[in-house]
Order: sequence, then structure tokens, then C-alpha cells
Amino acid sequence: MLSVLHIENIAVIESADIVFGGGFNALTGETGAGKSIVVDAMGAVTGERASRDLIRTGAKSALVTGAFTQVKALPWFAENGTGPDENGELLLQREILPDGKNLCRVNGRPVTVAQLKALGRQLLNVHGQHDGQQLLDESCHLEYLDRFGDTAVPLADYRAAYGRLAELDERMRALQMDESEKARKVDTLQYQIGELERAELTAGEEEELQARRDLLRNAADLAEAAEAAHFALSGDEDSAGAAALLMEAEQALERMAGVSGELDALRTQLSECRCLAQDAAETARDIRGSFDFEFGELDELEGRLDLLYRLKKKYGATVEDMLDYLERCRKELDEIQFADDTLLRLEGERAKALEEARKRAETLSQARKAAGEALQTRIQSELAQLDMPRVRFQVAFAPVEGETGLNGEGMDTVRFLMSANVGEDLKPIQKIASGGELARIMLALKNVLAENDDVATLVFDEVDTGVSGRAAQKVAQKLAQVARHKQVLCVTHLPQIAAMADVHFSVEKGEKAGRTYTAVEALDRGRRQAELARLTSGDQVTQASLDSAGELLDGAEEYKKSL
Repeated sequence: MLSVLHIENIAVIESADIVFGGGFNALTGETGAGKSIVVDAMGAVTGERASRDLIRTGAKSALVTGAFTQVKALPWFAENGTGPDENGELLLQREILPDGKNLCRVNGRPVTVAQLKALGRQLLNVHGQHDGQQLLDESCHLEYLDRFGDTAVPLADYRAAYGRLAELDERMRALQMDESEKARKVDTLQYQIGELERAELTAGEEEELQARRDLLRNAADLAEAAEAAHFALSGDEDSAGAAALLMEAEQALERMAGVSGELDALRTQLSECRCLAQDAAETARDIRGSFDFEFGELDELEGRLDLLYRLKKKYGATVEDMLDYLERCRKELDEIQFADDTLLRLEGERAKALEEARKRAETLSQARKAAGEALQTRIQSELAQLDMPRVRFQVAFAPVEGETGLNGEGMDTVRFLMSANVGEDLKPIQKIASGGELARIMLALKNVLAENDDVATLVFDEVDTGVSGRAAQKVAQKLAQVARHKQVLCVTHLPQIAAMADVHFSVEKGEKAGRTYTAVEALDRGRRQAELARLTSGDQVTQASLDSAGELLDGAEEYKKSL
């Protein structure tokens, strides 16, 4: 769970440390006080989009730090080779710079924003003010259903089969061309194949040619150096070399063999040096001989390398790439020249691929339909608890249009239908749901989906939009239920929801030295009562509103004890 959130120079918040509890946490305050900025900070520290415009005016950067505790083993840790410490604690940091760059760390280790985002989605789920609009987008409904039904395995199997089908369709389209286009393609391929075949390419030859060219370019200097070394070691008729001089020294000492142990040791050492010198002289002679080359060889090498350079500009970055391209051209030419036979073969393969894709799609569809029935039951149960007992919710299936009845996601199109009133037909949600109904349906959906994942913290930014009265009380109770097994952080304007919180924070905006500041404070019982009275009555807080707020708090405590 998110235990501490440190915010520094984010918009109107100069510095704030918020210590969250493990259950239901509520944040309240006047409109514009900065409540949503706290949510933005949570999103920033978990890798969501964060503009440099968030940096407080005059500050060099903005910093958000999130301390998470009781962190379980998550897939991200295995993928990235790090994780929480031995106490299950994890520290996330993100610094936003004016040039748009971000410095992100996980337990002090630098990570990218993308890595931080992938981890953040496994730690914290944010339901913002505008997320309900996704419920109106029917293209999102299938994704919601797949998340609920955990269809990842049959979906992956289907996508692999559909990918094979799509590949065959593409190959067949490439072969289905008119005669003039076919002739042009054949001419092009034959020219390219001929040019590459005439070059008689050999894998690895370019490196060998370059090495030989470098040798030949320096052959004269290398031969001269080897010759000089050989002369110094072997000498000639007029001058003794090092090997001959060592032999003279050895022979001079040989006359005194056995007289002095020291001289005997020196003679042995000189004998070894002489042998080494003679071996080195022979090596220098052999090296000198290896630099002999035929006249014009360097020009031939340069010409060959120039040919390879020109071919690489057209056919590939290396000789190996060009050989691969040549093989592909030969294969493509064969397919075109024998297009009828190839098409006949591909049609057979496609029929099998289509059968396999449909089989996988059927398996996937069955899993989705079973999940759809379960989702309907769960959503209607959740909505009944949210004071919408007469609402009917349905996951409607329709076949995919087109020749094959398949697309990249399967054989189903899915959309959510509802009927808000008894006797009314089921219709698309976007056509009949009010703002309050949409908020509660989204809350129900979020709660149901959260049951199937390991995300420990749910964040709701003004989930109470369009909700009031008894419905608000039901939403508060639902959030309290969710908070029994998840940490809930909720920005709200409703006293019923704020009263149900285990920890209540006030977000207040003020001025100091001509600057706007926002402070976030945890409230005790007395201040909570005053804040709830303000939410109910506005600035005109009366004793009656205070008493009513006290009753709200008492009722909330009684309800939570019953859970």
C-alpha cells in the first residue's frame, strides 16, 4: 500500500508529506484547493503522464516520492531484477525538470519512465474524474471483459493462429497480380539476382579483403622493418649480427669451462640468448618473405571492395545481408513464376490456418461468454448495493463482420447494455446512463476488476460525480467494503463518503508572502466534524449542521463495525 506521499513544488503545493492509512482514506477541500493535484502527484510517481507545467512557478524542479509498504512479489520485480527490501518496503521517486526530462528511481536505482509506469500499474490503480467516459466507448468493453475473465491464455493462442492466417493472406495478395505487373516484377527480380550472382559473394570476404588491403598498403614499410630486424640479428658478409656476436661471447667463455661456476652459468645464459636470436632472425626472414605480393593485387582488392560497397547500398549492410536478400529474391521469383502452383499450395495452407484460427476463436469466445455471464451477475449485485436494484446490466455479444468473421481480437464484438428502469428495453450505456449512474457503474466495474488483480491501492478522484442523497450513502458503504481488502484513497465532495473514511485529510489553500500555498493535514474527530458540516452547509456552519456531522461519523463507525 501507499504509506507516505511526499510532494515538492507541484503546482500550488510547495511541500507536503501525506501519511496514508491502510484502509479508507478520504481527501476533502474547497474546489480548486489542490485535491486533484494530490492525485496527479500519485500518478506522476507511478509513471503516468506528467507535464513540466506541473512545476511550481520559480522552482528548479518538481519532486514526488512514494513510499510503499507490505509490497508483494510482483511480476515487474522478476523482469527488472530488483524489488522491495527485506521489510517489504519500496521507495519510488520522480523528479520533473523544466526541460521535460524526468529522473526516476526505484529504491535508489535509476529506471525509465516506462519502467516506472509498468511498476506503478501493479501498485496503484487510479480512477479519475474522466475515466467514466471509457465506459461509454464500446471499443473498451471487450478489454474490460477480458480483464475480468482472465482470458490472456486463449487470447494469446488465438492471436498466434490469426497472425499465421494474416501472413498467408498477405503472401497470396502479393501473388495475385496482373500480367504486366507480374512481368515488371520478374524483370526486376531477375536483374537483382543476376547482379548478385555475378558478384559471387562469399560470407566473411569483406573483412578478409579489408585486412589484406591494410596489409598491402603498408607492405613496403613492414618489409623494410622486418629486413632491418633480420640484418641486426644475422648480419652479412661485412658485419656480424647479434646472433654471431653472442656466439663469439659464448666461445670465449667455453675455453674456461669448469674453472668458474659463475662463468659456466654465464656461458649457458649466452647460449640460450644465441638460440633465441637465431630463431628471431629466422622469424624476421619469414615475415619479410610473406610481404611479397604480385603487382596490381592492391588495385584488384580496391576494385572488389568498391563493388561490395556499391552492392551494399542497394541490397544490404553486409555481405551476409546481401546473401540473405539474394535467397529471398530467388524464392520470390520462384513463387511468381510458379504463382498458380504456389497459390494452390497457399490456399491449402490458408484453409488449415483459417480452421485453426476459428477453432481458437471459438475457444476464446466460449471463455468470454462464460465470463460475460459472471460479469453480469457481479455487476448487478454491486449495483444493487449502490442503490440501483432495478438496473439490468448485460454483456451483449455479436459476430465480427467480414468474410472470415474474425479480426485481431477474435470472433466477438462486445458491448455493455443496461436498462435503468423497469419495463425499459436494454440499450447501450452511452444512450441512457446519467452522470450518477455512470459513476456507480464504473465504481462497480472497478471493484469487480480489482478482485482479480494484485493491485493493493485504489485511487478514486471524485467518484461521487452526479451522486447525492441515499445513493451517496450506498457509494460510501461500497468504498468501505472495498477498503476491507484494498487500500482506498478517495477525493470527494460528499460528507457521507468522507464520514466513512478511516483517515480523513483536509486540503486547504492559503496565501503567504504573495504566493498561494496548499496544505494537506490529517483531521482529528473535532476537525472532521467541522469539515463534514462545511461540506453539508457551506460557509454557514451551524450547531445543527455540526450535530448532523457528528451523527454521520457515528453512523459510519457503526456501519464499519458490522463489516
